[in-house]
Amino acid sequence: MIACELPAQRGVPLSRFSLSDLKKEVEQSPLISSISTATIWRILTQDAIRPWYHRSWVFPRDPLFLEKALPVLDLYQGLWQGQPLPEGVFVLCADEKTQLQALKRSHPSRPPKPGALMQVEYEYSRGGTVAYLAALDVFSGQVLGRVEPTSGIEPFSRLVDQVMTQKPYACAARVFWVVDNGSSHHPSTFPARLREAYPNAEAVHLPKHASWLNQIELYFSILQRKALTPKEFEDLEALIQRLLAFQERYNRTARPFHWKFTREDMEERLRLAA
Repeated sequence: MIACELPAQRGVPLSRFSLSDLKKEVEQSPLISSISTATIWRILTQDAIRPWYHRSWVFPRDPLFLEKALPVLDLYQGLWQGQPLPEGVFVLCADEKTQLQALKRSHPSRPPKPGALMQVEYEYSRGGTVAYLAALDVFSGQVLGRVEPTSGIEPFSRLVDQVMTQKPYACAARVFWVVDNGSSHHPSTFPARLREAYPNAEAVHLPKHASWLNQIELYFSILQRKALTPKEFEDLEALIQRLLAFQERYNRTARPFHWKFTREDMEERLRLAA
């Protein structure tokens, strides 16, 4: 079907087909001489095809993608090496949200009112940047975080200390830290550093370019939408207070994410993408 082809494959200088574009392509083909856009819409609706939509996707680049991703997905299901996690074992997802800017608008924003949207001044002055480092407890939904001037090994180590020196993690039988391959927790150094500082902690690294499998990114997305958009802060301290106050507010009603993507789903997705 024409709708299932990329326009470039047909020599058409478009990035995607619209209904009118499909109508022209179909009528120029020997398949049919005339067809309405309403008919095309009905056909595509029945087949659940939307050629004018697209979604971003990072194709697997890690040669050990499944080998690294599947254990993480098992941890989210409460499993490790095929066995249920015993009591007293925790799973944390951690990362940094870097280069958060304190933007002071040239004019205060105006609140929404009947018939008018909220108005946010386009021009601003920069008040500096900070990094927000956080760890999400997969089974409770609680977030433990801190604000640092920048990211790096030392700031991330302070986050680890903050978490691992408090209950229940300090006396836990085992604490898994799910992280990506960033320099602050690189697989070449972080596992040994973590285990040396806290023998009951173990690093589990995601595949390269697979941060979408890290549950902390879900929290960061909520934080971005609810507390950081639009950006408007009097100064850097106001931004820091917003980050920490939102974390406290979130934790008052935090629940674990209902993560349904399993190892079977991953294997099927990669099979279809191949």
